[in-house]
Amino acid sequence: MKRILSFLFLLVVATATAQQLPHFSQYMLNDYAENPAIGGTNPYFEANSINRYQWIGITDAPRTYQLSVDGPLKNDHFGVGGQVFTDVVGPTRRTGCYLSYAYHLNVTKDIKLSFGLQGGVLQYTVDGSKIQLADMSDNVLSSGLQNVVMPEFGAGIYLYNKKKWYVGFSVPEMLENKLKFFDYMNNTASIITRHYTFMAGYTFPIGNVFALQPTTIVRYADPVPVQFDLGLRLIYRDKMWIGVAYRNLDAIVSMVGYTYRENLTFGYAYDYSITNIQNYSSGSHEIFLSIRFAAMSSKNTPASN
Repeated sequence: MKRILSFLFLLVVATATAQQLPHFSQYMLNDYAENPAIGGTNPYFEANSINRYQWIGITDAPRTYQLSVDGPLKNDHFGVGGQVFTDVVGPTRRTGCYLSYAYHLNVTKDIKLSFGLQGGVLQYTVDGSKIQLADMSDNVLSSGLQNVVMPEFGAGIYLYNKKKWYVGFSVPEMLENKLKFFDYMNNTASIITRHYTFMAGYTFPIGNVFALQPTTIVRYADPVPVQFDLGLRLIYRDKMWIGVAYRNLDAIVSMVGYTYRENLTFGYAYDYSITNIQNYSSGSHEIFLSIRFAAMSSKNTPASN
């Protein structure tokens, strides 16, 4: 009986949400976190922090914290980076740490193609002290922490003209590791599902001071439905922007942001749910902060977000 309940519990943990990876509304600002091939596409090192507080008003709703750093080496054909993140949902927590490497090829004078690889570790944790069982005499989980640590690898490809457009495809988690919290769970069906991500964007200049930037990101993980975001930002002098987005079967998003002295960027997004969750939650909040450091390559000029 304990083994059956353990299996059911872990299966729910692994498959309860449409995507096992955290998603962000400001993906166009936090793009390196979506695709390791983006590391080093800018001529400077950049540290990005993004914090997401989902479904405010619902107890133990998801909270995601992520920090990433990436930039080019002195030879601007190479990019390196790394990221750490924590995704907390009720009694469960997923923590990851990755390092990445990217190689950039010149297709034409203005177009580049990059290939990226990332590797690291994932840790899944279940806090048994936060779970109340229907039958308290049945010790399905201990009252302490149950941990699983596993290696993980990902890859991506990215084609871009930095000033105008980009298109990319990535598989951030490739290994489909099994979630084995107990020694007897050799045949567990709870696995880390392989995810596929496609993203694209284009910047249309409007006169000398404005630009209009439509973007999209599409995520798929078998067997759940495809999830996509359609976004649009109006950018003023590469300094300020407002934007809206639509995420199918989930939310409508509003965004605002500002870049101070070309090296400090702040962004905020608010998600209004279009599902029944709106009856219980006031929405989701996302805060983005970016700091640019001195360029290591002099062959390029800084580009806007």
